[in-house]
Amino acid sequence: MSMDAMEALLTARRLTEGVTPLKTDCGRACAHACCQPDETGRGGMLLFPGEEQLYRGLAGYRITPYTALEIPALLLTCEGQCVRTERPLSCRIFPLLPKYKDGSVRVVRDRRGFEVCPLLPSGLGAFRPEFVEAVRSAGEVLYQSEAHRNFLDQLHKLIAGFVL
Repeated sequence: MSMDAMEALLTARRLTEGVTPLKTDCGRACAHACCQPDETGRGGMLLFPGEEQLYRGLAGYRITPYTALEIPALLLTCEGQCVRTERPLSCRIFPLLPKYKDGSVRVVRDRRGFEVCPLLPSGLGAFRPEFVEAVRSAGEVLYQSEAHRNFLDQLHKLIAGFVL
């Protein structure tokens, strides 16, 4: 069954709303590294297909093309702080990702996060079970949409090339 991309996105965002990796502000463990630009001044989070529509007219965000994927993609950069309810899905699920394998959706660590997240080396057990389950549930919904399935497949293909 295929689900509309925007419906899947909004449902996934709703499933991950208010569920955080730790009971406390996990940004304190890394000095909010995922919210800061890198040494080249770049940074930000990938937008899921169609998500850019949710940022039209909102102040404090910049959207730029992201060319590392084999499909069109966009990167959202904020000014370092944002309202939690405005955060993109990539930010809400970071540093984890849903992955479809062997007939089911499971949660994996996003290899790109090892540079900034001190929790990742400890495995999925370092994260609140509610957070891991929210990422898995969001993945269940996202994989019902062809656009999100293609996006996640391309993202996992890119990430597989990252050296730890």
